[in-house]
Amino acid sequence: MELFTTDIILPVASGALFITQTIYYLGLYGKLSTHNRKTYTTDINTKNPPLSVIIVAKDSTDELQKNLPFIVEQDYPEFEVIVIYDRSADDCDDTLKLLEDQYPHLYHTFIPDSARYISHKKLGITMGIKASRYEWLVFTEPNCRPQSNQWLKQMARNFTPATEIVLGYSNYEKVSGWLNKKITFDTLLNSMRYLGMAVSGHPYMGTGRNLAYRKVLYYKQKGFASHLNLQRGEDDLFINETANAHNTRVETSPESLMRITMPKYKRIWCEEKISYAATSRLFKGPARYIIGFETCSRLLFYATIIATMTISILFHQWITLGIAVLLWATRFVMQLIVFRKTAKALSEQKFCALLPVFDFLQPVWNGVFKLQRKLRRKNEFMRK
Repeated sequence: MELFTTDIILPVASGALFITQTIYYLGLYGKLSTHNRKTYTTDINTKNPPLSVIIVAKDSTDELQKNLPFIVEQDYPEFEVIVIYDRSADDCDDTLKLLEDQYPHLYHTFIPDSARYISHKKLGITMGIKASRYEWLVFTEPNCRPQSNQWLKQMARNFTPATEIVLGYSNYEKVSGWLNKKITFDTLLNSMRYLGMAVSGHPYMGTGRNLAYRKVLYYKQKGFASHLNLQRGEDDLFINETANAHNTRVETSPESLMRITMPKYKRIWCEEKISYAATSRLFKGPARYIIGFETCSRLLFYATIIATMTISILFHQWITLGIAVLLWATRFVMQLIVFRKTAKALSEQKFCALLPVFDFLQPVWNGVFKLQRKLRRKNEFMRK
């Protein structure tokens, strides 16, 4: 039985899982690098229609002072920037008034203190949409900075008659330290998933750090009515409900990238991941299961490879050991090529030395976030 297990079952299982991983990497994760090489020759908007940039802020004075000028100084013919801030103890109002004196197309208002039992983030976005003058809405956050003054033009080139949603790319700024490498890798991999799915014609989510959609789409969907009871979901759940292969485009050119300020504390990022775990389980469509199956196949691949190597060494099955090593090495080289091409296209870190470590640990820490979500009270994720 041991010989049969070593020579047949484990190598066959490893081979099947290797093929599964190959399909994911070449058929999904590699989409962004090839998408970035695509040259738009037809079906592109060159008229730069007027648009409204909407930002909801809370306790963000320093971030607005640092990042907002890069948004209001975009090289774009006609646009407005609307900041809705959640009243707080900082001097955000004074900061915005000073900036408005410099930039006449910048406006701000505040979420009233009387607003209770509703997500302030969703209320702020709704207020911004109702105050906006233009049909196209572009969303970002106070801790985000566009990498060029062509950000809006790159997003707007996708505003074709058939388009209702444009998904952009965002990731954390590059600084030294293990935490930065960890969360940058996690964000890159998640972006390769949801943007790759969108490029493949199966969009299932978006992030409000770099996102655009039509105002009419918001009203057609009745805003966030279907998940108004949740604290979050104003971006990922909304896009999950409205995006399809015909109305969604992806923009990942270097000029369209958005950099996120590193959080001061690790727990801030952890809370974001736990909140995402609370909303992602509500995704409709097959994407949630497709992505979940990749994670499962990855962990099973590691398990079968390690088991095959261990048993092969114990029973001196050197041919089987060689097959296992070859499968692991081939997958690693394929993975390295896909990540390097994508990272280069998106101006990211290459992760060459850390790729095997993060590849194994990423499902583990995301599993921890899901467990933490389950251990918390349900009302912690409800509007308040």
